[in-house]
Amino acid sequence: MGPSARATHVLCRTPLVAHSIHVLLGAILFANASFELAAQYGRLTAAAEDSGFHAPTMDEFFPEPFLFAGTPFAINRIIMARLISVAVIVIICLLYAKRAKLVPGRAQSAVEYIFDFIRKSIGYEVIGEEKAGRYLPALATMFLGIFFMNITGVIPGLHIASTSLIGMPIIYAIFAYVLFIAAGIRVHGVGGYFKSQLMPAGVPGPVYILMTPIEFLSNFIVRPATLVIRLLANMVAGHLLLVLCFGATHALYFSMGGVTGVLAGTVTLLGGIAVVVFEILVAGLQAYIFALLAAVYISLSIEEH
Repeated sequence: MGPSARATHVLCRTPLVAHSIHVLLGAILFANASFELAAQYGRLTAAAEDSGFHAPTMDEFFPEPFLFAGTPFAINRIIMARLISVAVIVIICLLYAKRAKLVPGRAQSAVEYIFDFIRKSIGYEVIGEEKAGRYLPALATMFLGIFFMNITGVIPGLHIASTSLIGMPIIYAIFAYVLFIAAGIRVHGVGGYFKSQLMPAGVPGPVYILMTPIEFLSNFIVRPATLVIRLLANMVAGHLLLVLCFGATHALYFSMGGVTGVLAGTVTLLGGIAVVVFEILVAGLQAYIFALLAAVYISLSIEEH
């Protein structure tokens, strides 16, 4: 097994601590959730046929729980999508780690390509080949976790991104936040790190009165906030566009009817298909941007200023 394959093999074997605690529960609930989602879809379709088109609202992101309702462990469609995403990630990594061969097949090559992309295009390009190694498992966790949770927005039966509710973007942002602060403290020490971040060298003393609060807001408030807002806004907007297009298609075909309804419905259907393709692209792009920015923040924390 070559150096690249060995590095990928080690990276994939690293525990995805932030995710794997839910895997067993996800597997147990999968069958029950599938029946429940099918029933829910049937009820929504019947309601749409009775009352025509309804514009999407923020209620889309707060579905009713179908399991453990009224408890802190309530499971709704978004939580179920997250659990399934976690299970898929862990299963893929475990299968790769156990079945990796010297001459890779198609599945192994695909997994290795993803990890090579994370290692080279994010880790090495931003942090540097010598320093990136210890941060690659965390970057891979962020990239894969966000991508798989984004892509549930276009999976039939789930049809909502697991990151379209603010809780998950906040968790990933906190993970990145703690990671780049810990990286800076490890390299520079507590005092040296915060001094480098809040009091850049080469600035006249009186200017620090103005600059230090600005640097604090920029480095420790704005960074995690923009990570959350960017990911959340893209996933919310994508879901609303999908609901709008396919909801309008259903209403035009079955409520309006006639030649006009069919023609207009076909236009919205084609628009919905285009949005699905675009959402697949956005799912990968947002995962890449999030991991890339996390790598940038790590690099800024560990480099001498």
